[in-house]
Amino acid sequence: MSAAPRVVIADDQALVRSGFRMILTAGGIDVVGEAADGAEAVAAVRQLRPDVALMDIRMPGMDGLEATRRVLEHAPECRVLMLTTFDLDRYVYAALAAGASGFLLKDVTPEHLVAAVRLVDTGDALLAPSITRRLVERFAAGEPAAPPAIHRDLAGLTPREREVLALMGRGLSNAEVAATLTLSEATVKTHAAHIFSKLNLRDRAQAVVLAYETGLVKPGS
Repeated sequence: MSAAPRVVIADDQALVRSGFRMILTAGGIDVVGEAADGAEAVAAVRQLRPDVALMDIRMPGMDGLEATRRVLEHAPECRVLMLTTFDLDRYVYAALAAGASGFLLKDVTPEHLVAAVRLVDTGDALLAPSITRRLVERFAAGEPAAPPAIHRDLAGLTPREREVLALMGRGLSNAEVAATLTLSEATVKTHAAHIFSKLNLRDRAQAVVLAYETGLVKPGS
């Protein structure tokens, strides 16, 4: 059995931190530290080296977006899962540009929160369905992504890798991609790893944005 993910919780409300700690601990996750603002979060991650930082976007002083940028400068192996009460697409772009691997609203169920932490700890990425819809709607409206986090040439991908990236961009899981292309899930994971490496992407979250930014996936496809 793999080791439990080690997590730091950053939120300016003590009750929220306490609630998250209880939920995650009950779910078998090791909460190693807490922070009340962005500066404390950066310090905690540098000291404790957690696998995942659970980061609120709106905090006094240094907010969660700037904290995420600084965390990943010093601890690029750390995965950041953003939590907010605000279902606003501008935060999606800012969070992904900062390097976040996941984005959830605070009204997620305890089970979903635990699953999200475990998911991003494995190197995958997670976007709440409502957030993904807004992401696609923004592209459909022709609004510019602000600011573009990644621009890569897809010429280095094989035809199969382009197919996999396109399906990932449409929001399909590895299992769904495998079923669509009649491949094993292990093969899809290998293709995804090659895509991330060739395009210098952190994870699936950046891959989704890239698929739209490059026109590989069209809104409504």
